Amino acid sequence: MERVYVQAKRYGSEHSVDRPDIQAFVGALHGAQADRGVFITTSRFTAEAREYVDRVPARIVLIDGARLTELMVLHNVGVQEEQAFILKRVDEDFFE
Repeated sequence: MERVYVQAKRYGSEHSVDRPDIQAFVGALHGAQADRGVFITTSRFTAEAREYVDRVPARIVLIDGARLTELMVLHNVGVQEEQAFILKRVDEDFFE
């Protein structure tokens, strides 16, 4: 059985998650003997944080605010439909 740890941080756009934050998360994974980790933030990750994740042996998935939004819309979680649009195309058979 695999252990997956998840950490979520709700930050404003002015705050980025940096390498020390990810290093602390990796340390927590090792301490808990977890196999994998998911770090979610409403802001973004610095380049140093992403590079660090690529080099550590632990399997870690980083989900930033943009990707989190995509996933929420894709899976219909935490969102509500406000307006629907009908997309029409020309029926070329009509003009023959």
